[in-house]
Amino acid sequence: MPLSSQTIPQAPTPPRPFPTGGAILLGAGLGGFFDGIVLHQVLQWHHIASSAGVPVDTVDGLRMNTLFDGLFHLATWIMTAAAIALLWRGARRGARLLWSRLIGGALMGFGLFNLIEGLVNHQLLGLHHVNETAPPGQWLAWDLGFLASGLVLLAAGYGLSRKAPA
Repeated sequence: MPLSSQTIPQAPTPPRPFPTGGAILLGAGLGGFFDGIVLHQVLQWHHIASSAGVPVDTVDGLRMNTLFDGLFHLATWIMTAAAIALLWRGARRGARLLWSRLIGGALMGFGLFNLIEGLVNHQLLGLHHVNETAPPGQWLAWDLGFLASGLVLLAAGYGLSRKAPA
């Protein structure tokens, strides 16, 4: 029998690694949506620049804050779309879908969003505080609670993602 007609058995290709970065980015995008929708719009606790000299009690100030909120939502939408693209690409390349890594990564991303946004926007830049409808003396407590929620989400997500099979 000619050599060219023989088939050589191929070893099965191992599954590609799960795109954890996509899951983390998805969580960050969803965390941003939660912040923007719930804290900015539903509860109306703050706007992006409500403590940075852009008043919320004038039409022009509210218009400017609404524009900044919209740009914030656009950024979270872009993060979420990029995350979906990363996860989709991973699946098309043969990555094994691991729910514990997906949910765990998303929780880590949500926690990272809270930590980064809380440290940068609330503390370093002073753009706004979590609950500006509370008396000003309580703002720091709300800000610290927001940072604590980020740590809890990050730890819970890390713990869940570590339970995934190798």
